[in-house]
Amino acid sequence: MLEEEDDLPEVEELLSAAVAGVGGTERPGQVTMARAVRHAIDNDEHVAVQAGTGTGKSLAYLVPAIRHAIESDSAVVVSTATIALQRQLVDRDLPRLSEALAESLPHEPLFAILKGRRNYLCRYKVTAAWPEEEDDQLFDPREVSATGRMIQRIQDWADETETGDRDELVPGVSEQAWRQFSVSAKECLGAQRCPSGSECFAEQARERAGRVDVVVTNHALLAIDAMEDFTVLPDHDVVVVDEAHELVDRVTSVVTDELSEAAVASAVRRVARLIEQRVADRLQEAGEDLKALLAAAPPGRLDQLPQVLGDTLSVLRDAAFGCITALGPRGDNRSGGRNDDPESAGQRKAAFTALDDVHDTAVRILEAFGDGAEVDRAEVVWLDGATDRRPAQLKVAPLSVGGMLRDKLFADRTVILTSATLALGGTFDGMARQWGLGPARPPGEPQGQDDASGQAAPGAAVQQGPPRAEKTPKPWTGLDVGSPFDHARSGILYIAKHLPQPGRDGLPKEYVDEIAELIEAAGGRTLGLFSSMRAAKAATEALRERIDTPLLCQGDDSTSLLVKQFAEDPATCLFGTLSLWQGVDVPGPSLSLVIIDRIPFPRPDDPLASARQRHVAAKGGNGFMAVAATHAALLLAQGAGRLLRGQSDKGVVAVLDPRLATARYGSFLKDSLPPFWTTTDPAKVRAALRRLTTAP
Repeated sequence: MLEEEDDLPEVEELLSAAVAGVGGTERPGQVTMARAVRHAIDNDEHVAVQAGTGTGKSLAYLVPAIRHAIESDSAVVVSTATIALQRQLVDRDLPRLSEALAESLPHEPLFAILKGRRNYLCRYKVTAAWPEEEDDQLFDPREVSATGRMIQRIQDWADETETGDRDELVPGVSEQAWRQFSVSAKECLGAQRCPSGSECFAEQARERAGRVDVVVTNHALLAIDAMEDFTVLPDHDVVVVDEAHELVDRVTSVVTDELSEAAVASAVRRVARLIEQRVADRLQEAGEDLKALLAAAPPGRLDQLPQVLGDTLSVLRDAAFGCITALGPRGDNRSGGRNDDPESAGQRKAAFTALDDVHDTAVRILEAFGDGAEVDRAEVVWLDGATDRRPAQLKVAPLSVGGMLRDKLFADRTVILTSATLALGGTFDGMARQWGLGPARPPGEPQGQDDASGQAAPGAAVQQGPPRAEKTPKPWTGLDVGSPFDHARSGILYIAKHLPQPGRDGLPKEYVDEIAELIEAAGGRTLGLFSSMRAAKAATEALRERIDTPLLCQGDDSTSLLVKQFAEDPATCLFGTLSLWQGVDVPGPSLSLVIIDRIPFPRPDDPLASARQRHVAAKGGNGFMAVAATHAALLLAQGAGRLLRGQSDKGVVAVLDPRLATARYGSFLKDSLPPFWTTTDPAKVRAALRRLTTAP
């Protein structure tokens, strides 16, 4: 073991030790990526790396990240979009990597996972008289009974758990039940004030994170840490964003606010016992007015603020502010003269949080319309219609989060962004604009170059961002390190050019016929990715009547169980929608055909996507290409990526939508896909699938 951090081995040496230690095989793309990450860290620059499945990108970024953490004695943050990848990193990759590098570094690398406070059990809330999160009258008796059983399970688990991490509670519980035992960061009393502060699970997780080299978290918490006034993550100067194609959507979710009568009613319940009844009644009346107004309004984007809605929101804003004022100073518990009563403090903190949310969201919605032209607005407002489980909601979100990311995430840190799908249409420009990194320029000196030769690694496509000048954003580089798969030999992209264009009246009969013939040729082994759940269910029902192949449809059972069943039986097909486009990893003979029913453009009535598209067009850009086509390209690439998951995998990606071959934007979409051999000949595809089913 090394004693001096100045003697740390180079990244290439550490990577070799890591690969050998985990029993893997070093790949050129992995080495190129590791060098690029090291270069970005050493030069305080950003890098976006597209690394195909099987590249070994986790080791490629973890090795240089760990080296930097130990050399600088500061943590590196690794952010993911999904729980599955977090678990892979914490349960498999990092333990094996730490053991493999222990003899090469001054100490064995340490790591921890850190989640948002809502994910941890609140010890104080388990026993304290805390206001209820929901009104049981909103739910039928069966749901109340089921929630009661979940609550009892949480209480039993609370006596046993060592971490308080919700994900360790198996089987899981509903959000309604969990909220009875958790608090948000805004509701928390703080470790110094809370009677259970010394035993707080969330605080213990933060303390562990402050003592390690690698902190694994999620995009939402990364955004909260960067954009809120309070810090969540330990001090860090390097962030690795894995699953970076999800970053914009996850950050958008964090900064989207919602306003509904249910939120107002919750605020009233929390504050009613703490202030004069007449003041609380004003807020309740305003909430009832909002409920009636939203129930009568059609869902969709609001381009103009109707006067009646503006008046209602103004009354609601003022009523919420009146309640906040009536509560008095935020640090004053007003509990019989005692300022250290935690129960009273908890109730007041919960009331302030609920009232602030109502007040601030009403203000934000009112200000979203402003006085200027629509093209100059920064946010979009829409009405999300009521469902069986929740009332109608007004929502407000930014048209772009690029400026926030540029100022709050990229300005003061080195950021490594990686995914299997980042270069859309063959360029990183689209994703870079969404991240706020600005346009690219022709490549100069590439990142990830070989130190001895000064040349880029073979096969590495490099795209470099703008040069750095005084007080300008850090430069960024886009790097495609390729894939270990020979896509042209292992996969076929089949575009069903002979089919009619998809319409709005459900799945065309010709599509059902095509799917049936492809499945029969493949002998099952099919993952069907549909643009809507309605289309997936329609295809399932139609095909169950005409083919003998077992068909599973998302919604029949939990998605994880369906994927497991699909993977275990090669004769089975699995149909579904969005989560399957990105969440299925089935190497081997159970998957040799991926069917995509149509190009996955955003719905025309999607409020946020349509507003963003129109905003780009109003500024002189191509709104369709910047928003709709980019969205479709990303999902298509993710969907096509389900096919080849192992070195021996072979098969077909079948896109039934002929526009991929005939439309002007088709080339952009095809350039976003892996370089499969492409055909529009159905006979060749069926013959290839039959050969696969008979191959030894």
